[in-house]
Amino acid sequence: MYDTVIIGGGAAGLSAALVLSRARRRVAVVDGGKPRNAPAAHMQGFLSRDGESPAELLRIGRREVLGYGAEIIDGHVTAAEPGFALVLGDARVLRARSVLVATGAKDELPDVPGLRERWGTDVLHCPYCHGYEVRDRPIGVLAGGADPAHQALLLTQWSSDVMLFAGDAELPGEARARLAGRGVTVVDGPVDGVVVEDGTLTGVGVAGRVVPRAALFVPPRVVPRDEVLVALGWDGTADAAGRTSVPGVWAAGNVIDPRAQVITAAGQGSAAAIAINTWLLDAGQRA
Repeated sequence: MYDTVIIGGGAAGLSAALVLSRARRRVAVVDGGKPRNAPAAHMQGFLSRDGESPAELLRIGRREVLGYGAEIIDGHVTAAEPGFALVLGDARVLRARSVLVATGAKDELPDVPGLRERWGTDVLHCPYCHGYEVRDRPIGVLAGGADPAHQALLLTQWSSDVMLFAGDAELPGEARARLAGRGVTVVDGPVDGVVVEDGTLTGVGVAGRVVPRAALFVPPRVVPRDEVLVALGWDGTADAAGRTSVPGVWAAGNVIDPRAQVITAAGQGSAAAIAINTWLLDAGQRA
């Protein structure tokens, strides 16, 4: 019997495992090995780890967690039952007093040819993560989301040459005026795809012509990997410490917060771990 099984071995899950294993809890981390940020060569904005690869962060995190006695199990949870019994893909069953779900999310991109192949390289999504790396270069933004103009306006902090590709988004006159006021050019017409030369994005195809760009920001549809939470009867809510509506179940990272960056997810994992340890203690489960 584990004190806690953590499902997901990204920044949130490993951070929680580190805190709980240091609290002398018996912890297992089940990880499928497909983090959301795997396509990115570097991560930015993580204090002391700025510019490091996501893979290196996970390698270091795994080493630290294993050093305190936690177990890391490569695999997937295919079924979850109250109690908690977690069934893995190889039919093993892990039993735990508490569960932390840190399974992250996946990005669904618009149906534009070439986006997926360049995702995380020069087709990007987060100005705070990647804006500095493409500063002062010709930047494109594919309109999307509730406020199609927002990301283009934001990116003017990094470049004076920003274009918004409207595609099929509706841009009211007020939004166009705001964009013009910040020097953003709106390109109307259907987006045909991205143009790549010698392994580098060089432009965006629009209505049969090519508009030169060095990077393209695309707002993806972020879909949480919340199947385990749903299977346990989750109602979709979690408090500030990640406590869900299911007693004994916590969540952290992109599975409940689509906007969480790596450093944010790590902090959420730490906060959830402290809450879990307190819950276990209150339930009479000493380490």
